[in-house]
Amino acid sequence: MRTQREVERKYEAEPEAELPELPGVVSGPQHETLDAVYYDTADLRLIRGGLTLRRREGGADEGWHLKVPVGEDTRDEIHIPLNGKDTPPKQFSDLTLGYTRGAELRPVARIQTDRTRWEIVGGKGKLLAELTDDRVTASRPDAETKTWREIEVEGDPDVIERTDEPLRSAGFQRSSLPSKLARALETERVVREPGKTAGEVVLAYVAAQVEKIKYYDILVRQDVDDSVHQMRVATRRLRSALRVYRKVLPSEDIAAELQWLGRQLSAARDLEVQAARLTGAVSALPPELVVGPVQARLTRHFAPEQEKARKDVLRTLRGKRYLRLLDRLDALVADPPTSPKAGRKARQELPKHLDRAAGKISPRLAAGEIHRARKAAKRLRYAFEVALPALGEPADKARKRAKAFTKEGGEYQDSVVAQPLLRTLAMQAHAAGENGFTFGLLYAREEANAERLRGSLRWG
Repeated sequence: MRTQREVERKYEAEPEAELPELPGVVSGPQHETLDAVYYDTADLRLIRGGLTLRRREGGADEGWHLKVPVGEDTRDEIHIPLNGKDTPPKQFSDLTLGYTRGAELRPVARIQTDRTRWEIVGGKGKLLAELTDDRVTASRPDAETKTWREIEVEGDPDVIERTDEPLRSAGFQRSSLPSKLARALETERVVREPGKTAGEVVLAYVAAQVEKIKYYDILVRQDVDDSVHQMRVATRRLRSALRVYRKVLPSEDIAAELQWLGRQLSAARDLEVQAARLTGAVSALPPELVVGPVQARLTRHFAPEQEKARKDVLRTLRGKRYLRLLDRLDALVADPPTSPKAGRKARQELPKHLDRAAGKISPRLAAGEIHRARKAAKRLRYAFEVALPALGEPADKARKRAKAFTKEGGEYQDSVVAQPLLRTLAMQAHAAGENGFTFGLLYAREEANAERLRGSLRWG
């Protein structure tokens, strides 16, 4: 598989509209014919999530393409060469499992494109962007064939911005749909807006985090750097929202399942954090304080543990319990439970729940339960994120204060966790006939760091 980031902007065009003169050096035109069959589940789970999966013949990049939304005008395209089959490759079936939940991927549309393409180049002939003028014919079962014309500009974001004004002035309008398939199927991704009631604000946040979990699910399956961390963060954000605002959006049973998912992801992330922490600490030491094969021992310790943790995560993402959780999250967003508090004005209702969550931090910190206080502060931080559309700047300031506390508390927790590990590594080094001095030095530093933070942590 090959993945590349696409930044593109689409415009709707009348059949006879003339393209304007564009800024920069333009070469072309070149002509090509593209023939693509798009695949989805019977109830269109991919396109409703913003994804497209196609088998395309023609053009320089013919093959199987899975496109995953990243942001406005931006998608990741994952490419696999044609394999002589008309069923999606197993790699794509596996990658999209978080969306399909195992439902069959079948042809849903055929889109044929007569394309005229120009290249916008910069200094020394460097390709900056491409402009394509597409005449499109889309057909699907039990529906009339559609034809239309659209313009795409893909490449450097600055070039895309510079071409926007000339195209608009010539009468070309930004497309209201993100892909040809969305237009062919007359289906688009539904994005919930916060609204003014407490229920609408909480549900919009919940829906966004559900989509993030599914997005990072794809990246975790590809073993993309930091993807497990980001998936765990989305899981925590979602669980925090459901816990703090449980009387607005009742879902205690789902919050418990999210806690389970967070635990399944935690081992891989914790190992990643500790490996980076200790490797960095050793690299920062003067050479004379690194005694023996210290980095090699770290690698021998962490590599097999991280590999095992990754396999455990993938096993979780393929499991029935996880897929049932995704089903329930989709159902929660599509048909949320009602409560009297959900219909109240967000500006009046949400602060009550925030005050209750904030009240749990100080008692835990006073009792010396720093880790529990940090978790409560993190939950509060995410709860303020939920309320930002309704409460604005005051909520943002409170969110930043909670974030600063959790960051310092996280540093304390990392030092606490590192100490027994460093002791174990020192003993292993000694047993192998190596010098454990460096591990002892790092242990002492982590111990001192934890004591310093324990004395400096404050809330309120």
